[in-house]
Amino acid sequence: MSSHLQAVRGMNDIVPPVSAVWREFEDTVAHLLSSYGYGEIRMPLVEQSAVFKRSIGDATDIVQKEMYTFDDRNGDSLTLRPEGTASCVRAVLQSGLLQHTPLRLWYSGPMFRHERPQRGRHRQFHQIGVEAFGAAGPDIDAEVILMTARLWQVLGLGNLRLEMNSLGSSAARSRYREILTEYFRGHFDALDEDSRDRLERNPLRILDSKNPAMRELIDGAPSLADHLDEESSLHFESLCAMLAANGVEVHRNPRLVRGLDYYSKTVFEWITTELGAQGTVCAGGRYDGLVELMGGKPTPAIGFAMGVERLLELCAARSRPPAPPAVYVSATGEALDAHAVTLAEQLRSRLPGWRILLHVGGGSLKSRMKKADKSGAAVALLLGEDEIANGTVTVKPLRGEGTQAVHRQHAVADALQVLCR
Repeated sequence: MSSHLQAVRGMNDIVPPVSAVWREFEDTVAHLLSSYGYGEIRMPLVEQSAVFKRSIGDATDIVQKEMYTFDDRNGDSLTLRPEGTASCVRAVLQSGLLQHTPLRLWYSGPMFRHERPQRGRHRQFHQIGVEAFGAAGPDIDAEVILMTARLWQVLGLGNLRLEMNSLGSSAARSRYREILTEYFRGHFDALDEDSRDRLERNPLRILDSKNPAMRELIDGAPSLADHLDEESSLHFESLCAMLAANGVEVHRNPRLVRGLDYYSKTVFEWITTELGAQGTVCAGGRYDGLVELMGGKPTPAIGFAMGVERLLELCAARSRPPAPPAVYVSATGEALDAHAVTLAEQLRSRLPGWRILLHVGGGSLKSRMKKADKSGAAVALLLGEDEIANGTVTVKPLRGEGTQAVHRQHAVADALQVLCR
């Protein structure tokens, strides 16, 4: 057994070159969200436990089984955030941002749930989330869903399926809950342990059971679609029409309920069959009552969160490896290394955005050239005593058929732009 300290189970390091793939993905998503007019918000990792108990619901699996909750030195109950929406609503209310609506926000970062680690599911996982406040119509629902569809296009993902449902108003859902509870109580002996527990706490969550033995019983349950209020039904039909008009296929799933209590009306998931049991890569919906529940004025809202780890796994086969450096800068000996540092900085100023790798760690000229070649760089720039005395740089192509040449230091940036284009 290794004597080295290990990361906590289910909480993983992200190291090069994988971290470069993460950065490219995050930058791509941030650019897209910004192009739709969404501004970034950053919330703390730790919140008062009441933020999640009030919003997510005491009866949910997250609050009951999965949250990392602890008392601090003042005796206050704190929780590592298990999801982003509740934190975002708390921050929006505390900052007074709802004075100007519609308000469009996005965030990214780690979330924490104490679950059994498995493929696509970690105890520290990363999400990028979107929240839109102050618009009640199906047009904003369409915008956030179309935004995700456009992201899949940008990422080159064509194997995702959109499932949608409407949970209706809180009054309609309350009536349906009573009907559903009566149905499952009539089949109590057929319920598994989790479903019996959910029957009293949140019977709608039984519909989301992944137990194959429960499938026939669930398929026979009363459908929420048959108990929707008229306004919610019209909202849903209008949304589906908007998505169809923009080329997005909707698969209606009357058993889709989502795992959090705050959802109402529209709920949706983007699903893949390529990740085994953990097939949901993006999910969300409306939560028109949450802002009021957390102490604000009644405010319609909709949002979603996408799982970064799962999406990156889907992107893996399509991702380009991180680009090698274009230029490797080295002196020919340790006594001249300071000159190489200066040259590298001058080039970074002249060639913004270029990947310029400086040789560090000393060594012979032979070992330096081996490291230059191993870096994957297209060109090595060498500074010896003659070059420094004459104000020149030796440019040595490491790839292709170019020939070694000497250039004036002030002109080397222009030469590189020709050589490496």
